[in-house]
Amino acid sequence: METKRKKRAKTIILLAIIWFVVSLPLPWLFTTPDEVRPQTFILLQIIGLISIPFIVLAIVWTIKPELAT
Repeated sequence: METKRKKRAKTIILLAIIWFVVSLPLPWLFTTPDEVRPQTFILLQIIGLISIPFIVLAIVWTIKPELAT
């Protein structure tokens, strides 16, 4: 029973990491001029905050798949 829980937790963590890596426009950090960099960091924070509900939904649907229908 415990291994199933650990496997599920690892899956959730992996999916959350993938979501953040895919959703954040990381090339902006390396190609923006220095004058625009503060606005870029604010934009990345906003994108990260918007991503949180989607990760929560993924966790809930992983734990209780019957809620997805």
